Amino acid sequence: MINFNRVWAMVYRYTLNLLHTYDRLTDMFYWPFLDLVLWGLTGLYFIQSSNNPHTLTIMITGLVFWIVIWRAQYEITVNLLWEIWDKNLVNIFVSPLTIWEWIIALIICGFTRLIVSISFSALAAFILYKYNILIYGFYLIPIILSLALTGWAVGFFVGGWLIKHGQKIQTLAWTGVAALAPFTVPYFPLTILPDWAKTIAYFVPPSYIFEGMRNLLQTGSFPIDKLIISFFLNVIYLILGILFFVFMFNRSRKLGLGRLI
Repeated sequence: MINFNRVWAMVYRYTLNLLHTYDRLTDMFYWPFLDLVLWGLTGLYFIQSSNNPHTLTIMITGLVFWIVIWRAQYEITVNLLWEIWDKNLVNIFVSPLTIWEWIIALIICGFTRLIVSISFSALAAFILYKYNILIYGFYLIPIILSLALTGWAVGFFVGGWLIKHGQKIQTLAWTGVAALAPFTVPYFPLTILPDWAKTIAYFVPPSYIFEGMRNLLQTGSFPIDKLIISFFLNVIYLILGILFFVFMFNRSRKLGLGRLI
C-alpha cells in the first residue's frame, strides 16, 4: 500500500534540497539559457554566412581554442576545490608553503595540462575534419598564451570567492568562465551581437583573439593591434585576479580555513 504522506515527504525533501543547492539550480536555468544564447547566435551567423568557405574552420577553431580558456580556468578552481573536498586545505597551509608558491604551482600545472588538452583536441580535429591548427603559424603561440591568461584571470577571481565561501558556491568552478562565452565571440563575429553586448565584448580579451583569427582566415593577416589589446587587458585582469584571490585568502584564513571543509 502506497502511503502518499511518505511520498510527499520525499518530494518536499528533494524540493528543499534543490532550492538550497546552487549546482542543481545551475543545471535547471543557467546552462539551458547559456546554450540558447550561444548556439542561437552561432546559428544566426551560419544563416548569414552560408556561402563562406571558412565557416567550418571558424567553428572548429572556436571549439579548439575555447578549450584553452576553459582548461586554464578549470585547473585553478578545481584544484582548489579538490583541496577542499579532500579536507587538505588546512594541511597544506600549516606547512611552510606560501600562497604565492601555491599560485605558481597552480599556473605551472594548469599550463602543462592545457598544452596536453589542446594538443589532443587539435589531433582529434585533424583526424575527424582535416583541420590543421598550424594554419595560424607563428601566431599560434601568442594566441594560446593570451587565451590562457584570460582563463587564469577568471580562475583566480572565481577562486577568490571559493576560498572565501567554500563548497556552497562550487558551481562557479564550472560556470564562471562560461558566462563570458557569448562575449568572447568564439563561433561568430562581433557584428552578430546586439549593441549592449558589443560594448561588453570590447572589454573581454578573447574577443580580439577570435576576431583576429577570423580575419587571418579571410585575409591572410592577423591584426597586431588586436593581439596587443588582448594582452594588455589580460595582464590587467590577471594582476587584479591574483590580488583579489590573495586578499580573499587572507580574509578566509583569519576566519579559519577549517570552516570550508
